[in-house]
Amino acid sequence: MSGRDKEPPGAAPDRAYRDAETPLAVLAEALRGFNRDRDWEQFHTPKDLAMALSVEASELLELFLWRRDGDLPPAERLAEELGDVLITLTNLASRLDVDLMAAAEAKLALNGRRYPVERARGSAKKYDALGATPEEDER
Repeated sequence: MSGRDKEPPGAAPDRAYRDAETPLAVLAEALRGFNRDRDWEQFHTPKDLAMALSVEASELLELFLWRRDGDLPPAERLAEELGDVLITLTNLASRLDVDLMAAAEAKLALNGRRYPVERARGSAKKYDALGATPEEDER
Protein backbone atom coordinates (compact mmCIF):
# COMPACT_ATOMS: atom_id res chain seq x y z
CA MET A 1 0.00 0.00 0.00
CA SER A 2 1.43 3.37 -1.01
CA GLY A 3 1.26 6.52 1.08
CA ARG A 4 -1.32 7.77 -1.42
CA ASP A 5 -3.72 4.92 -0.47
CA LYS A 6 -3.85 6.23 3.11
CA GLU A 7 -4.88 9.74 2.12
CA PRO A 8 -8.48 10.92 1.88
CA PRO A 9 -9.93 11.18 -1.64
CA GLY A 10 -8.77 14.26 -3.48
CA ALA A 11 -5.83 14.86 -1.18
CA ALA A 12 -2.79 16.59 -2.56
CA PRO A 13 -0.38 14.20 -4.26
CA ASP A 14 2.21 12.60 -2.02
CA ARG A 15 5.00 13.17 -4.53
CA ALA A 16 6.61 16.42 -5.47
CA TYR A 17 5.85 17.70 -8.94
CA ARG A 18 8.80 19.28 -10.75
CA ASP A 19 8.83 20.95 -14.17
CA ALA A 20 11.65 18.79 -15.50
CA GLU A 21 9.98 15.52 -14.48
CA THR A 22 6.21 15.95 -14.51
CA PRO A 23 4.19 15.94 -17.72
CA LEU A 24 1.35 18.43 -17.76
CA ALA A 25 -1.02 15.48 -18.23
CA VAL A 26 -0.13 14.27 -14.73
CA LEU A 27 -1.13 17.62 -13.25
CA ALA A 28 -4.33 17.73 -15.33
CA GLU A 29 -5.34 14.26 -14.13
CA ALA A 30 -4.63 15.18 -10.51
CA LEU A 31 -6.75 18.32 -10.90
CA ARG A 32 -9.62 16.35 -12.46
CA GLY A 33 -9.60 14.02 -9.45
CA PHE A 34 -9.29 16.90 -7.00
CA ASN A 35 -12.24 18.72 -8.61
CA ARG A 36 -14.35 15.56 -9.00
CA ASP A 37 -13.87 14.60 -5.33
CA ARG A 38 -15.20 18.02 -4.30
CA ASP A 39 -17.98 18.11 -6.91
CA TRP A 40 -16.52 21.31 -8.34
CA GLU A 41 -16.94 20.43 -12.03
CA GLN A 42 -20.38 22.04 -11.86
CA PHE A 43 -18.71 25.40 -11.25
CA HIS A 44 -16.01 25.00 -13.89
CA THR A 45 -17.76 26.42 -16.92
CA PRO A 46 -15.52 27.79 -19.66
CA LYS A 47 -16.77 31.31 -18.91
CA ASP A 48 -16.11 31.06 -15.19
CA LEU A 49 -12.70 29.44 -15.65
CA ALA A 50 -11.69 32.12 -18.17
CA MET A 51 -12.78 34.80 -15.72
CA ALA A 52 -10.98 33.03 -12.88
CA LEU A 53 -7.82 32.89 -14.99
CA SER A 54 -7.96 36.66 -15.39
CA VAL A 55 -8.47 37.09 -11.65
CA GLU A 56 -5.55 34.79 -10.80
CA ALA A 57 -3.29 36.57 -13.30
CA SER A 58 -4.34 39.88 -11.74
CA GLU A 59 -3.41 38.58 -8.30
CA LEU A 60 0.03 37.76 -9.69
CA LEU A 61 0.27 41.22 -11.22
CA GLU A 62 -0.76 42.83 -7.94
CA LEU A 63 2.38 41.45 -6.29
CA PHE A 64 4.41 43.76 -8.54
CA LEU A 65 2.27 46.87 -7.99
CA TRP A 66 4.23 49.86 -6.71
CA ARG A 67 7.53 48.00 -6.66
CA ARG A 68 10.62 49.44 -8.27
CA ASP A 69 12.38 47.60 -11.07
CA GLY A 70 14.39 44.76 -9.62
CA ASP A 71 12.37 44.70 -6.39
CA LEU A 72 10.73 41.30 -6.65
CA PRO A 73 7.95 40.07 -4.42
CA PRO A 74 8.75 37.20 -2.05
CA ALA A 75 9.46 33.99 -3.98
CA GLU A 76 6.91 32.05 -1.93
CA ARG A 77 4.10 34.46 -2.91
CA LEU A 78 5.19 34.43 -6.56
CA ALA A 79 5.16 30.62 -6.60
CA GLU A 80 1.72 30.56 -4.97
CA GLU A 81 0.16 32.93 -7.51
CA LEU A 82 1.93 31.29 -10.46
CA GLY A 83 0.57 27.97 -9.19
CA ASP A 84 -2.95 29.42 -9.12
CA VAL A 85 -2.55 30.63 -12.72
CA LEU A 86 -1.27 27.24 -13.88
CA ILE A 87 -4.02 25.34 -12.07
CA THR A 88 -6.75 27.57 -13.48
CA LEU A 89 -5.28 27.47 -16.99
CA THR A 90 -5.00 23.68 -16.82
CA ASN A 91 -8.59 23.38 -15.60
CA LEU A 92 -9.78 25.61 -18.46
CA ALA A 93 -7.83 23.69 -21.09
CA SER A 94 -9.10 20.40 -19.71
CA ARG A 95 -12.69 21.63 -19.77
CA LEU A 96 -12.29 22.82 -23.38
CA ASP A 97 -10.34 19.69 -24.41
CA VAL A 98 -7.34 21.77 -25.48
CA ASP A 99 -3.94 20.09 -25.41
CA LEU A 100 -1.85 22.84 -23.84
CA MET A 101 1.49 21.43 -24.94
CA ALA A 102 0.30 21.09 -28.56
CA ALA A 103 -1.19 24.60 -28.41
CA ALA A 104 2.05 26.03 -27.04
CA GLU A 105 4.09 24.17 -29.66
CA ALA A 106 1.86 25.53 -32.45
CA LYS A 107 2.06 29.06 -31.05
CA LEU A 108 5.84 28.87 -30.74
CA ALA A 109 6.06 27.79 -34.39
CA LEU A 110 3.75 30.65 -35.43
CA ASN A 111 5.81 33.14 -33.45
CA GLY A 112 8.96 31.76 -35.06
CA ARG A 113 7.50 32.70 -38.44
CA ARG A 114 6.23 36.07 -37.19
CA TYR A 115 9.46 36.97 -35.44
CA PRO A 116 12.34 35.66 -37.55
CA VAL A 117 15.66 36.09 -35.81
CA GLU A 118 17.08 38.33 -38.51
CA ARG A 119 14.25 40.88 -38.03
CA ALA A 120 13.30 40.47 -34.39
CA ARG A 121 16.60 40.03 -32.55
CA GLY A 122 16.93 42.76 -29.92
CA SER A 123 13.62 44.39 -30.88
CA ALA A 124 10.45 44.71 -28.78
CA LYS A 125 8.35 45.59 -31.83
CA LYS A 126 5.22 43.60 -32.61
CA TYR A 127 5.54 41.32 -35.62
CA ASP A 128 3.46 43.59 -37.88
CA ALA A 129 5.94 46.42 -37.22
CA LEU A 130 8.92 44.26 -38.15
CA GLY A 131 8.07 44.23 -41.83
CA ALA A 132 6.38 40.84 -41.84
CA THR A 133 4.95 39.74 -45.14
CA PRO A 134 1.13 39.51 -45.48
CA GLU A 135 1.48 35.72 -45.76
CA GLU A 136 3.25 35.58 -42.40
CA ASP A 137 0.69 37.95 -40.91
CA GLU A 138 -2.22 35.67 -41.87
CA ARG A 139 -0.89 32.59 -40.05
